[in-house]
Amino acid sequence: MLTVIVDYESGNLHSAQKAFERMARQVDAGQVMVTARPEDVLRADRVVLPGDGAFPACKRALDAVPGMIEALGEAVLRRGRPFLGICVGMQMLASRGLEYEPVAGLGWIGGTVERIAPGDGALKVPHMGWNDLLVDDRGHPVLADIAGGTHAYFVHSYQFRLDDPAHLLAHVDYGGPVTAIVGRDNILGTQFHPEKSQAAGLALIAGFLRWRP
Repeated sequence: MLTVIVDYESGNLHSAQKAFERMARQVDAGQVMVTARPEDVLRADRVVLPGDGAFPACKRALDAVPGMIEALGEAVLRRGRPFLGICVGMQMLASRGLEYEPVAGLGWIGGTVERIAPGDGALKVPHMGWNDLLVDDRGHPVLADIAGGTHAYFVHSYQFRLDDPAHLLAHVDYGGPVTAIVGRDNILGTQFHPEKSQAAGLALIAGFLRWRP
């Protein structure tokens, strides 16, 4: 079994790699590889797309890796490999992002990434730090070991507004609901950083590594 973490120079790769390697050993999920090679994505059993920074910069960096968008589409959409997007890696699943300028996303889950606008004016943007996860889809196997109210670590100013509420798996309250986990079919995305979210993050990584959609 091979889990590939995509390196396009826009993610927190060291921390993510260590967390995935730790949980892969624990659940006997095989090898974890960080790679920028589309051919590795094509042979992977699972694919992870991290992302830090601004949506436009991350999407341009991903587009700039020759053959990577095509390899992701082949592996995830056509071969049905389990996929996890993290932070901006999750946001790029959307139809488009509105950070600084409109930029097309991958379009795998319909919706728009737009600035967080808390209903409470005392709450600052970016949404930064620990917040309680409110799980909307208790039946999703990746979330089976994540209790409601478990803390997760967020650092973001923009959130994923979904076209279809059925794709919302978990949210947090930050002056109103803020999307935390999205998913459909073999595709999953977390706005928070599981590699920085202690028990909840490690439980989610373990669930993803065991997942057979």
